[in-house]
Amino acid sequence: MASLLLLEDDTAIAEPLRYALERAGHQVTHLLLGSEVVARVAADRPDLLILDVGLPDISGFEVLARVRRESRVPVLMLTARSEEVDRMLGFELGADDYVPKPFSPREVVARVAAILRRAQALPASALAAGDIELDEVRARVTCRGTPLALTRYEYLLLAAFMRAPERVFSRGQLMEMVWSHDVSQERTVDTHIKSLRAKIREAAPDLDPIQTHRGLGYSWQP
Repeated sequence: MASLLLLEDDTAIAEPLRYALERAGHQVTHLLLGSEVVARVAADRPDLLILDVGLPDISGFEVLARVRRESRVPVLMLTARSEEVDRMLGFELGADDYVPKPFSPREVVARVAAILRRAQALPASALAAGDIELDEVRARVTCRGTPLALTRYEYLLLAAFMRAPERVFSRGQLMEMVWSHDVSQERTVDTHIKSLRAKIREAAPDLDPIQTHRGLGYSWQP
């Protein structure tokens, strides 16, 4: 059973959809206003959010953007808009799937099941620490849902830290792990950590997970 948050202001659509989802074994909380969603996601930590685009208070796209600043909860969007530009906007903001209206509740139930399966099937090599996720299969890093464009050495540094949270690495150890085949000086470590910190802060200004230990080196504090 999954915990679902359904945001749909049209009860003629919401009620049969809620019934179908509950028949499939899910627990469903129904909301009418977009302004309520971010707080409920933070409080309830649902397994999936079903989000209508056309809402009476704010756009579903704005709701999605706000949610993505705080959470990686999977999101299925419902909308009467079928234009490609709207679908692309939803995906760019972080939606996992998109169902245009009119739709069959059975189709939504099937889409929900598919999204939940994908969410539960993270690769074994996926690393997560707080708000940062690193997928080593795809060599992809996200911070609160925002992709981080890292250089090769920034990526390797981050992977080394996330594999051993709270361990203090000396500059020499990091040099050996990351630059083992290159001739570099130890201050290279400082330069790359500085740039990695800057990219993390650009995505999440309140995050600073890389800690400096004077005379010792650096550690990752999720």
